[in-house]
Amino acid sequence: MNIFRKVGSFVTGTARLALLGGNKLYYAWLLLLVVFIVQAGFAYAHQYQHGLISTNMRDSVSWGFYIGNFTFLVGVAAAAVLLVVPAYVYDWKPIKEVALFGELLAVSAIVMCLLFVLVDMGRPDRFWHLIPGIGHMNLPRSIMAWDSIVLNIYLAVNLTVASYLVYCAYHGIHYSKKFVWPLVIFSIPMAISIHTVTAFLYNGMASRPYWNSAILAPRFIASAFCSGPALLLILFQILRKVSAFEIKDEAIHKVAELMAYAMGFNLFLFGAEVFKEYYSNTNHLVHYEYLFAGLHGKPSPIALYAWMSLAFAVISFFLFLIPKTRQNFITMNIGCVLIYASVYIEKGIALIIPGFTPDQLGQVYAYVPSAIELRVAAGVFGVGFLLFTLMVKVSVALLFERPQAEAHA
Repeated sequence: MNIFRKVGSFVTGTARLALLGGNKLYYAWLLLLVVFIVQAGFAYAHQYQHGLISTNMRDSVSWGFYIGNFTFLVGVAAAAVLLVVPAYVYDWKPIKEVALFGELLAVSAIVMCLLFVLVDMGRPDRFWHLIPGIGHMNLPRSIMAWDSIVLNIYLAVNLTVASYLVYCAYHGIHYSKKFVWPLVIFSIPMAISIHTVTAFLYNGMASRPYWNSAILAPRFIASAFCSGPALLLILFQILRKVSAFEIKDEAIHKVAELMAYAMGFNLFLFGAEVFKEYYSNTNHLVHYEYLFAGLHGKPSPIALYAWMSLAFAVISFFLFLIPKTRQNFITMNIGCVLIYASVYIEKGIALIIPGFTPDQLGQVYAYVPSAIELRVAAGVFGVGFLLFTLMVKVSVALLFERPQAEAHA
């Protein structure tokens, strides 16, 4: 069989695996995601026709819900390295068996990142300017251009590795370490770079003192190593119950332990930043005052979320730090949900809005996402979760269910 037939067989075969053979709950989940995507299509059509004025973003707050989700998902994508390093660098077998799912999550997250950038553009027809080698990217001066490059490279690397491993499993051949190893090692600095360059987009803005901090990049990376693995830990437990997927408890507990260290480092950096702002007590403190309390005698509409994010981070940190609660699946899952919620608020509401509030003229605009923004975002997440679900379905069938079926044949 020549290479073209093999590739054609792989594409059609994996499509059948993804769409056939699932139970009622699987198809109900797919249907729900399709509903999210379709309704988002109508919402985006309205936004495209009337412009970004249909959102609640204005001159004072020109980045909102879309860019907040973009920033959060870049961190989710970067978190794949938390599985890749112990799996391939230290050759730790319990995690090596499931490192592929980190790469699949990275692919899905980057796709959602690009979609959030697309829907945030007032002129989406100009999106092609962000495509390396095709658009006019204004390199090397534009940080946005660098962000586009590292995101696309990281997407290509993870997609290549994941596709190749699944392709080899489909045809029953052993993968080539000489091909996979360099790409996996290269993905490690790329994972760090995607969130670092994204942080540079923020802290390179001298007119936005809330973001103009040297520790923003390490804070981004530390929080990223919590949110992505939190999703994966819950996914692993679901797959163990509904499929032939197997993962040792020690692998789950090791990831949870690494998450504790990452969250502890994130809290330390956050505390250092808060101390600097409140102890120096400069005019720039106004942004933190808006975040945690309010301005001009008026309560902040985001203060509750800020305190929730901080409380969730502290609680989850101790749940993962203490071995007894980290190794108890009930408390560990509670910690995963709290970490995910904490980082989501931190990268969205607590990052974007205070940076714009008050604006350069001292105006305070109370931004709240519009129904259009919420509907479009739901559709983008629907696309990402649909892609991730289909890829996981194929991977589990080929890497775990087929070997067990052949062993019992």
